[in-house]
Amino acid sequence: MDMSSAIPQDILQPLTDLEKPTDLSFFRRWEMTMQFAVTVEEGRKGVDGEPSVGPIYRNLLAKDGFPPLDAELKTTWDVFRNSVEKYPNNRMLGWREPVDGSWGPYIWKTYKTVYDEVLHTASAIRASGIGPGCKVGIYGSNCPQWIVAMEACNAQSYISVPLYDTLGSGAVNFILDHAEVDVVFVQDKKVKELLNPECTHTQRLKLIVCFTSMKEEEKEKADSMGIKSYSWTEFLHMGSKNPSEVQTPKVSDICTIMYTSGTSGDPKGVILTHENVTTNIRGVDLFMEQFEDKMTVNDVYLSFLPLAHILDRIIEEYFFRNGASVGFYHGDINELRDDMMELKPTFLAGVPRVLERIHEGVLKGLEEVNPRRRKIFNILYNYKLRWMKAGYKQKYASPLADLLAFRKVKNRLGGRIRLIVSGGAPLSREVEEFLRVTSCAFVLQGYGMTETCGLATLGFPDEMCMLGGVGSAFVYTDLRLEEVPEMGYDPLSDPPRGEICLRGKTSFSGYYKNPELTNEVLKDGWFHTGDIGEMQPNGVLVIIDRKKHLIKLSHGEYIALEYLEKVYGITPIVEDIWVYGDSFKSSLVAVVVPNKDQAVKWAHQNGFKVSWPELCTLPQLKDHIISELKSTAQRNKLRGFEHIKGIIMEERTFEEEKDLLTATLKKRRDKLMNRYKAGIDNLYKNLTVNK
Repeated sequence: MDMSSAIPQDILQPLTDLEKPTDLSFFRRWEMTMQFAVTVEEGRKGVDGEPSVGPIYRNLLAKDGFPPLDAELKTTWDVFRNSVEKYPNNRMLGWREPVDGSWGPYIWKTYKTVYDEVLHTASAIRASGIGPGCKVGIYGSNCPQWIVAMEACNAQSYISVPLYDTLGSGAVNFILDHAEVDVVFVQDKKVKELLNPECTHTQRLKLIVCFTSMKEEEKEKADSMGIKSYSWTEFLHMGSKNPSEVQTPKVSDICTIMYTSGTSGDPKGVILTHENVTTNIRGVDLFMEQFEDKMTVNDVYLSFLPLAHILDRIIEEYFFRNGASVGFYHGDINELRDDMMELKPTFLAGVPRVLERIHEGVLKGLEEVNPRRRKIFNILYNYKLRWMKAGYKQKYASPLADLLAFRKVKNRLGGRIRLIVSGGAPLSREVEEFLRVTSCAFVLQGYGMTETCGLATLGFPDEMCMLGGVGSAFVYTDLRLEEVPEMGYDPLSDPPRGEICLRGKTSFSGYYKNPELTNEVLKDGWFHTGDIGEMQPNGVLVIIDRKKHLIKLSHGEYIALEYLEKVYGITPIVEDIWVYGDSFKSSLVAVVVPNKDQAVKWAHQNGFKVSWPELCTLPQLKDHIISELKSTAQRNKLRGFEHIKGIIMEERTFEEEKDLLTATLKKRRDKLMNRYKAGIDNLYKNLTVNK
């Protein structure tokens, strides 16, 4: 962490004393009176066994009814075509290729170039005998070909079926059959998964198109199965020789069936229409009009979250709407910083785990500087934070602190970041505050899921009262809380708490070929998310719990496992943690991946000179980690039965173990249970013996 080691005392002293502002009471009163949502219908007490429901909240922009939609944006094809007409020569899609053993600079395709490729691709699919309404799979990591295939589906009224590039042959086999996929666009290294003997439903395919080219033996195998196969260049050539008119979809047509990555069980196919997607895009347009900082054609987004995930898909659609640029990471999430430094993005979206790593990287850098510089950093941090809490925008809160310390953090993100959005799961208040102060960018959280076409709530830039929350209801969304009596959550109490229920034009129409599950979560037009929220007096929603990952211990107390993982995960010596509880037991246990730097430092201080694998079996380290977890529990005022009594130490991160995490880095609890069952049984046996 490079920082000037000599700050003049006439500058440092006022910062140290924090002389300004002396009275924040006015700002606090103003902040408490700010409202970010409006109540359009009052709540009601449950009768005849029905749960109570809270008030219905809407975005302030929708207080008199949802705003009219954009007549020019009826389908996602309209979004793309209009941008091609407005911004034909703008950079649209960028990627990197290897040069002399390393990754070269970004190469770009313009909107017009991409449009021509889309028309060729769409014509080639039609020339292959595939009619409107057919399902087209897209299987691979983010790249320009992925987007071209998606837009070709939009052009010819095909239904795109994204497949996470992390899926193995088993899940791919399920989706191919369940969605009745006819065509698959596939990344070259994923062809082997399609042709795996376990992927028996590949035989139903009519066409395989490779993002680059297939190996000769792969082409021969596809041919033997009666499947036509093409390299990318061959397919574009075929389309150019057989042009066809586009057959654009209707607003109510299915745009995509997105299969959730799932933390357990088979993936669920979420049906999203063109209206769902374009309504969300229109909502972002209206939301952004409120603020001084506008999106421009010069904005650049770094795409690394899977395009098969709704968050990345909607962000890229919005960038295309505005003629801006999307640059794809080169495929290794562990080298993301290299892509940032090369691309210099202005916008970054990530799941909490990615942002936590940024936070950890900065803290690690601070540990390596001398105590004087670390003290100066902390002084500048608290000084800027104080002014931000006083109501100042982050870029005006302390330009001096930005210059002396925080521009170094900004430079780690490429140097041009203006906005960071966190989604996929709640981001800890500690990490959000840290990034708000140090990144020199707007940092906010949003909430949504595939079933809501991404956005259901969104935070406001520079509003510190939203810290730890996920914002207010989005522009085209109704939001209310519903009672969960078994957990003690009541939307009519103070504070209002309950299951988050959503309704609006962005909500999905159901799960594909699964009416039972659809009826389970869609009741009277309300989508029941399974997440537990708390509504703040100013209309800001905070995610506090999860119904599905709630367990009851043997003494009758309910435990929210994901919440505890978030709390315990901030312990410095913990890299990652999976908390487990058994309904027939009275205590919790966990699998902990130690933070290597912290664990090795502890080992040196305590005279242990062993390898990393040996260190992760050391009883003394295990005791130390349990002690640190206890301290974290006490600081966060966890109840006694929420304390972790025993742990298994794992030397490898969960990301390194196949199938333990979803594509968005959520824990697959069933897979984790299968892997660690024997160790967990031994933990409980030892805990019983040592009582």
